[in-house]
Amino acid sequence: MPLPGALPSAAQGDAVLKTQYLVLMSIALCHFINDVMQSVLSASYPLLRDEFALSFTQIGLMSFAFMGTASVLQPLVGTLTDRYPFSQSLTVGMGSTMLGLLMLANAPSYPYLLAGAALIGIGSAVFHPEASRVTRTAAGRRFGTAQSMFQVGGNAGHAAGPLLAAFIVVPLGRGSVAWFAALALVGMTILSLVGRWQAEHRRKKKRTAPAREHGLPRRVVMLTIVVLAFLTFTKNVYMASISAYYTFFLIDRFGLSAQEAQMMLFLFLAAAAAGVIFGGVIGDRIGTRAVIWVSILGVLPFTLALPYLDLFWTGVMTVFIGFILSSAFPAIVVFAQELVPGRVGLIAGVFFGMAFGIGGIAAAALGLVADATSIETVYRICSFLPALGLLAVFLPRFNRDTA
Repeated sequence: MPLPGALPSAAQGDAVLKTQYLVLMSIALCHFINDVMQSVLSASYPLLRDEFALSFTQIGLMSFAFMGTASVLQPLVGTLTDRYPFSQSLTVGMGSTMLGLLMLANAPSYPYLLAGAALIGIGSAVFHPEASRVTRTAAGRRFGTAQSMFQVGGNAGHAAGPLLAAFIVVPLGRGSVAWFAALALVGMTILSLVGRWQAEHRRKKKRTAPAREHGLPRRVVMLTIVVLAFLTFTKNVYMASISAYYTFFLIDRFGLSAQEAQMMLFLFLAAAAAGVIFGGVIGDRIGTRAVIWVSILGVLPFTLALPYLDLFWTGVMTVFIGFILSSAFPAIVVFAQELVPGRVGLIAGVFFGMAFGIGGIAAAALGLVADATSIETVYRICSFLPALGLLAVFLPRFNRDTA
């Protein structure tokens, strides 16, 4: 008979699982809020182009200010929080994103737009490594599923951003961007509670469980990280081409309105959110290596066809592209974390930072290409990128989880 006031072990286990699930849902919700606020930036590009007479190069530089800042800072934040944990860092990061949105809403000139984009990038740099650490802490043994839950919150936020921009920012003007800052207050409240749970969990954890050893030599680990980096490059350059310029492609080629183009972008981003969930869950079942193979290389026929299709089939192809390509990233992150056990923050910072950095550089470079040639040329060039998925042949099989 259990002691008075004590829960039976089974009940204790259920309580722990419920708490972990609640933490995962909270992190996913805050990732949604965080990425809604971030996606408002790119979704507002057509409005900002008209108001400030921006070139594609200037739009690309705004993406670079956002993504480049996040790229540089995320590995640093991940390393620091691995060594010096700060439970309220998530709250601070979302506060930076809120300030960036307020600056965008009230910017009198282009340099202020760049500064606002950079503040949003700082918010991402703080949020992603620490949120990924919380996700892994609350994951149990279902790392892929937990990582996909975390990431799908962000993808859903990216998908909702263009819709909200189409129905709020486009008709009401740039000042309405400030309304999205109210979401940050909700997120900061939730994240402060998550931070308390994380600090309490750290205090209660008397002894860290030994990390699983994969038995791979350091040279193989480093080579595998490089391969994963190239695969991340492939995915994120193509994703950057869609997030920054797909609306302009639709407007210029098919004569769509800004609102209609935002709805088409929503279809792509919604498919990407579904792909993230699929990739994480399937990765736990069949192995992350197999998911990486299929998701990067399998999208190639669709990207090759996209620049030559009519409006209907363009929409269909982008749904397939978003779903298949986005299923890769949860598998890539989990694969890398298994390669370097005990450095969750660093690995998350490196790969999320790499994603942002590659996206920022690609957006700026593709803007130059679009100004010099055309938007259609951009998509013809990018259509060959998934062929780099052949590099997945170099990924090792080091245990049953990453077969």
